[in-house]
Parts: sequence; C-alpha cells; structure tokens
Amino acid sequence: MLIVYIIVLLVSFYFLHLFSEYFFIPSLDRIGEKLKMSSDISGATLMAIGSSAPELAVMIISVLKPGNHEAIGIGTIVGSALFNLFIITGAVMIIKTNAKLQWQPLIRDLLFYALSILVLLFAFKNGKVSFFEASLFVLVYVIYIFALYKWKKIFPYKDVEKHENQINENGGNKLERIARKFLDLNFYIVFLLSIGLIGVLSWLLVESAIGISEAINIPEFIVALTVIAMGTSIPDLVSSVIVAKQGRAGMAIVNGIGSNIFDVLIGLGLPFLLLFAFTAQNVVYVYASELNIAFAFLMGSIIILLVIFLITKWKTKRFVGIILIVLYVIYLSYEVILDSQ
Repeated sequence: MLIVYIIVLLVSFYFLHLFSEYFFIPSLDRIGEKLKMSSDISGATLMAIGSSAPELAVMIISVLKPGNHEAIGIGTIVGSALFNLFIITGAVMIIKTNAKLQWQPLIRDLLFYALSILVLLFAFKNGKVSFFEASLFVLVYVIYIFALYKWKKIFPYKDVEKHENQINENGGNKLERIARKFLDLNFYIVFLLSIGLIGVLSWLLVESAIGISEAINIPEFIVALTVIAMGTSIPDLVSSVIVAKQGRAGMAIVNGIGSNIFDVLIGLGLPFLLLFAFTAQNVVYVYASELNIAFAFLMGSIIILLVIFLITKWKTKRFVGIILIVLYVIYLSYEVILDSQ
C-alpha cells in the first residue's frame, strides 16, 4: 500500500502541474485582461491564486475532512512558504547575481509578509484558532490589496514587465494547442472546471499523505511540510528560474513573496472560515509547538533579507542565495532528526 500511496502522490503532483500550467493559470490571465487589472493587482490576486491553488485546495480539504487532519494543510502552507522564501529566492539570486531590484515593491511585500507571520503567531499562540482570528487573516489580506492600489502613488516606481504563465500563442505542443482551443471557446468554463480538477487532485494528495504517514509511522505534519510542500512548489521554482534567466530577477522574488502572503493569509484564513460556516465547530485546534522553529526561520529570514538588501543597495548576491538554500536544508534536517527521536 505504501507503494500505491507514493504512486498516487506522484501522479497527483504531475497532473496538478499540467492543469495549473495549461488551463488554470492561463484562464486566470484572460480573466485579468478582461477585467483590465493592473499588473500589481493581478499578480497579488489572480496570479497568487494560480500559483497557490494546490496549497489552498489541500488546506481546505484537510480542514473539512473528518478526523482532524488540519496538520496536513497547515504543514503544506508553512512548508510552501519556507520553500518559496529560501529555495526560490536563493535560486534566483544564484542564477541572476548583481541584478538591480526595485526597492519599493520589495519593501511593501516584505513588510506585509512579516505582518502575516505575526498574525500567524497571534492566531496560533494558544493552540487554537477562533472565528475572529480566522477573519483577521482575511482582513489583513484585504488591507494588502488596498495597499497595492496606494503604494505606487506614495512610492512611485516603473512597472516591470508582467510575467504571465500563458500558453504559447504561436504553435506549442499538442497539449498547448488543445488548451488554447478550450480557452478560446470559454475561458470562464475552463477556470471553473480547473478548480474542480485541482480539488480532486488535492483530495488525492491528502489521502495519499495520510496513507504514507500511517505506513511509515511519521506525523502527517512532517509529510506535508516536506513532500507535499515541495511537490506543490516546484512548478513555481521552475517558473521563477525562467523569469530570472530572462533578466527579471526582482519580479521573480516579488512574485514569490506575494504568493507567500496569499498562502498564509488566505490559505489559512479562508479554510478556517469555511469550516466554521459549514460545521458546528467554533474553534480549530492546532499544534503550535511544531511550528515554533518554522516561525523563527521565516521571521529571521525576512529580517536578514531586508538588512542584506540595504547593505547591497538592493542587488542580488550569489552568497545570499547559497546561505538561504543552506538554511532551508538545515531546517528540514532538524525537523526530520527531531521527529526520528
């Protein structure tokens, strides 16, 4: 059964990537164009939804699934945030060193990301999340969207070329051509169907994670923090590397941090609110002690990045990228060793 669970996990990762890249994210791009959204707002909302859809779906399913499996969703969200901040930012800095970054959007997103971690600490401090605390997650994200509208007026900067994970409009492989035909027919229907497929695949991820956890006798949280988090974040890593090679290192870093803000605030807040709305529960119990080191790494890395950016005058540095990746490996090693004791 362990082999079966691993195969289901890998197949789910593969199809999540396919549906997200060729159908879900392109349909979001077209919706953004239809609504004439600016690149900042589109990136923080539609593109964040697109890149974080698997993590959000895993969180919703794990919270609503009977049997108290919230640890899978929380582990996936926190693990994805760690992967994005350490691995994606680190890889971008190594690939595109000495690239000049725009400080205005970076300051904005680093500040709001630090705020989202503080909200997470506040909500988890007593080991349970209430309706008020779940609402606070969503409220802070609404404030973040409002800040996007106002930030450029307060701190003007040139708008970088927006990266869109759209399918190739000229030719492409067979799957790209099929996807383009469906999108041309009705991209709203493609969007809704994609949500359904991502939901089914995320359900398979949750079920296989539970099976693997029971088969090898390790906590569900560790499986989610490592395997599921990395599996759902690797497509983001590939996209960010491509963007960095194109000379848009700043945009790759900002998009990664923006996705983390969405992951924490909406990825946690919305599923908790859904649980309160559709069940008789009025609190969700969480294992805050398991996240203390993760919180410290996340908050510490934000401070380190901010200080280094100030010292290097907002330029990417290879040694910073190496440090971030090494820190991620150290953290994962610590969690695995701690669990094995």
